[in-house]
Amino acid sequence: MRTETTPAPARFPALDPHEEGLLDVGDGQRVHYAVSGNPAGKPALVVHGGPGSGSSPGARRLFDPEAYRIVQFDQRGCGRSLPHASDPAADLSVNTTAHLVADMERLRVHLGIDRWLLHGGSWGSTLILAYAQAHPERVTGIVLAAVTTTRRSETAWLYGGVGRFFPEAYERFLAGAGDAGDPVGAYAALLNHPDRAVRERAAADWCAWEDAVLSTEGMGTPYSDRVDDARLGFVRICSHYFAHGAFLEEGVLIREAHRLAGVPGVLVHGRLDMGGPLTTAWELARAWPGAELHVVEGAGHLGGDPTRTHVMSALARFAGN
Repeated sequence: MRTETTPAPARFPALDPHEEGLLDVGDGQRVHYAVSGNPAGKPALVVHGGPGSGSSPGARRLFDPEAYRIVQFDQRGCGRSLPHASDPAADLSVNTTAHLVADMERLRVHLGIDRWLLHGGSWGSTLILAYAQAHPERVTGIVLAAVTTTRRSETAWLYGGVGRFFPEAYERFLAGAGDAGDPVGAYAALLNHPDRAVRERAAADWCAWEDAVLSTEGMGTPYSDRVDDARLGFVRICSHYFAHGAFLEEGVLIREAHRLAGVPGVLVHGRLDMGGPLTTAWELARAWPGAELHVVEGAGHLGGDPTRTHVMSALARFAGN
């Protein structure tokens, strides 16, 4: 484990995709993807968070566009993938971690990529770990920030335990769920309500709570800033996954981390991450042979410049591998 702070490097200039499309992955789902950077460069897949956030053009600016062939995709039901989860008619029974892992493999084959580096954070780290443990032979390296494995214990902290630090906001969150014993499950039900106004109110209450958890980081209200269908789809997918333990056996991603032996990994985690305490990254680093853990003092879940420093350093180091 390393604890350090260094000046943040500048992001690479903004760039547009040179290839994009909708990939039919079955189940009536079409997944949007975009490829940028050097077509002959080292392949890298960016896996967004949420679940349900959709990909961001800014994420590709962490990669040297001369060194990397940068692939991004919107997971089922979000971003520009179709059908969008904001529509209550969109079937979430075909939106599980196993489906997303299979989509990643279909995208790899579709793009003619043999092996690729994986980068993501928060929920993205969960999905990356699930994919890499299923297909370690397809992974050249992994760079994770704000590490999560979406265990039920982690979800219980984010939508329960951390409420002791924000009791007034947590009381409002529980009230929005009708003071149910299982607030995450209650919100999942509300986001499937036929009345759009009910869904919008529940989505707003959910995002207000997410913002409260990050309020000490001084980065505004990134969850509540989502609007309209983007917010509805995001919360519907989040509550769906979190109500079902991400459709994973509890603790499996740490228990099976030995499968990543030989895959170089860099984990970057903020010491003050209220939404996802450091213990998960610590446990993963101990279970993954050869993984590096960088603890960023003073950083939270969103990380900011210090986290970006470590991520970009790792990506630069892996560019030639």
